[in-house]
Amino acid sequence: MNVSIVSRISEIDSAQWNALITDNNPFCKHEFLSALETHNCVGEKFGWIPRHVVIHENDQLIGAAILYEKYNNYGEFVFDHVWHNAYEHHGLNYYPKLTSSIPYTPASGARFLASKNDENRIFPMLLDAIYKICEKINASSFHCLFPSNGIDFFKKSSLFIRDDCQFHWNNNNYADFDDFLANLKQKKRKNIRQERSKVKKSGVIIRQLDGNGAKEADWQNFSNFYNQTFLEKSGTPTLNLDFFKSIAQSMPDQVLLFLADLNDECIAGSLMFKSDTHLYGRHWGCSEQVDHLHFEACYYQGIEYAIKHNLQVFEPGAQGEHKVARGFVPTLTQSAHWIKDEGFKQPIKDFCEMEQEHIQKYMQHVNTHNPYKNP
Repeated sequence: MNVSIVSRISEIDSAQWNALITDNNPFCKHEFLSALETHNCVGEKFGWIPRHVVIHENDQLIGAAILYEKYNNYGEFVFDHVWHNAYEHHGLNYYPKLTSSIPYTPASGARFLASKNDENRIFPMLLDAIYKICEKINASSFHCLFPSNGIDFFKKSSLFIRDDCQFHWNNNNYADFDDFLANLKQKKRKNIRQERSKVKKSGVIIRQLDGNGAKEADWQNFSNFYNQTFLEKSGTPTLNLDFFKSIAQSMPDQVLLFLADLNDECIAGSLMFKSDTHLYGRHWGCSEQVDHLHFEACYYQGIEYAIKHNLQVFEPGAQGEHKVARGFVPTLTQSAHWIKDEGFKQPIKDFCEMEQEHIQKYMQHVNTHNPYKNP
């Protein structure tokens, strides 16, 4: 058995890597992670340096951890500014740290990869390898963000668990969009119909494309929208046109592009991805403002698609309490954290426990405004 660290996922056989992924999660796939690396969306420039841990047995990949050496917290969506500031206040370095996450992607998925019946053997080996990397590079900590598996393992391994809240849509075997609306309270149902009607009356036409159907011009338009969104928010656009085109070619059936045309001009677009059971909303941008078009392209089109294709959950991205009125409900998300410095362990443990109480109360409060007739 051999445990090693790879700085480029292209060093790993793609078929063996993908064989360890559950639910055909698009963000965990070799194609997605490789495109990030190949097209310079990660690396020293953005502070996401690949350090994937892989375990081979008889030349067969049996375990892996998606892992990055980090020098900032950009694109993580689990905010640790307070911890960073505390380290600085005490004259300590918070960076580098190690993060097991999908860059720029607050979506759930496996972070430690192994066959289900081999997790008890493989997960401790992966975590031990990560601790050794922390020692080697003098990292302050290890963070596993939005894992869909492994939380119980991390708890048993004495990592601290952070809770957070996103807003997800659940498919209760709806026949169509009207069936979904029929399950909402009257006021919410009326509001959604009005929003969709206004978009339709504006003359906007929505085109739904997958990786096979989207053309060069479509990706150029979307890339422009993506860049504009980040520039307007003083953010850093880390993805690029070549990346978008690459994943459209390598995983065409899992890439969904919703483009909005007005007067024969493309004015907006949203990018989504799908697994075998989930739909994930990721990016949005526009060159012209149309009332409620954001809700149409990012939420309602996704809900319709999920119903039509029998997808069970729609994760539209982080934050956004306004989603509740549109059928999305508070959903617990979690992350796991290991802190090397003994002096910081108890304060950070206390922080996590206080945060858990706050998130629980917040979700209970939001649920008092549940949009469904029978929540």
